Amino acid sequence: MHPQAPRQLVILTEGQFGPHSGKTAFGVIRYGRDEVVAVLDSTLAGRNVAEWIPGRDIPIVGTLGEALAVPGRPRPDTLLVGIAPTGGRLPDAWRPILHGALDAGLELHSGLHTLLEDDPELSAAAAIDGTRIVDYRRPPERFETAVGRRHGAGKRVILTVGTDCAIGKMSVALELRNAGRAAGDSVAFVPTGQTGMMIDGWGVAVDRVVSDFLNGTVEWLVEEGERLGDWVIVEGQGSLDHPAYSAVTLGLIHGATPHAMILVHRAGLAAHDFDHLPDRSFPIAPLGPFIDLHEQVAGLVAPSRVVGVAVNTSRCRDDTEARRAVAAIAAETGLPAADPVRFGAAAFWEQVKAGVEALPWVGGGR
Repeated sequence: MHPQAPRQLVILTEGQFGPHSGKTAFGVIRYGRDEVVAVLDSTLAGRNVAEWIPGRDIPIVGTLGEALAVPGRPRPDTLLVGIAPTGGRLPDAWRPILHGALDAGLELHSGLHTLLEDDPELSAAAAIDGTRIVDYRRPPERFETAVGRRHGAGKRVILTVGTDCAIGKMSVALELRNAGRAAGDSVAFVPTGQTGMMIDGWGVAVDRVVSDFLNGTVEWLVEEGERLGDWVIVEGQGSLDHPAYSAVTLGLIHGATPHAMILVHRAGLAAHDFDHLPDRSFPIAPLGPFIDLHEQVAGLVAPSRVVGVAVNTSRCRDDTEARRAVAAIAAETGLPAADPVRFGAAAFWEQVKAGVEALPWVGGGR
């Protein structure tokens, strides 16, 4: 999958528009290069995305017909499924909307584990209507294990890791990429999930890759990233101790062999996002030992160090409380800490760069 000309999107979130279940919608709206004409969600019809994401003037409409004829905006050419539910399944109630979009000549773009192109009814409708379905989670035809590839000379590879899933590892990577480029650095972003792929137009949703080939696929993605920049920021997935999503995190650490890692943490979060077993709680790990664990696990293959903590302060009531939370985490860990989404990433990027360059194993093509 390669970058393409910007599209005009209607994003479907029906009943799930929000920073968690609708994180795909939020990510594409915040960072994507496509124009978002409207969000389709009948539960919020008449409202505006700017209520949730300041500065994004995007109407929320209740029907596909309204989305196709928003006053003063272009007609959409693509319906993008904007949710990332547990298990990645297509809600059955959405099927008529998808068929309606195909009948209206729109492409369907989806990051669900349910591959829409493999659905006989939807694929037949797409063929009749002369449009196409794009499944971002379709794995590539690559069946290669990792080979211990060394990073190119002068390249610096950084992986975002986290204390939980869905807390902003992609957003932090993109904010740092943007800050680095603004500072004149050659920085590439490596998408490893469906939302990152929708934003940047390439990558692999690594949680769909057969486990034997996960590390090798990540190794190849990093090689591709090194063609795009000297600083390569790899999007993280899951968390090393998540009861459902730990495997993909381990594959990213050992496949990317990052020179350094940035730990992403949501301030005030006590337990993992894990709704499979509502009667059980899986606490968020203490930061200090968890940082040590990441460095130990990475070191089984190649040395790496956590050089900063990116703090998600979305649970904080205001900027004052958010700054206190960031300062407390910096004091607790002894590392540079910042909320690059809320307060900007420029200063944090310089701290990360300095931390990476100070590592004894940086340079010499490792």
